Amino acid sequence: MKFLKSFGQFWYDFIIGDDWKIAVAVVLALVALFAVMKADVLGDAALTVLGGAGIVVAFAISLAIDVRPKRR
Repeated sequence: MKFLKSFGQFWYDFIIGDDWKIAVAVVLALVALFAVMKADVLGDAALTVLGGAGIVVAFAISLAIDVRPKRR
């Protein structure tokens, strides 16, 4: 049982890490990309570019949220 708990804690820390917002943003970007892929709207090259851009934008938004000045 200790092994399963340690295994779960490792994956939680590996995926979520210090900031859960980045993990959620990346998952949402991948879900959106999957939906576009299943709709068969774009070709493979466009999906690759869209996926990469989506993850970069999701990370940038999450980072902007974290570094914005705090209101008093």
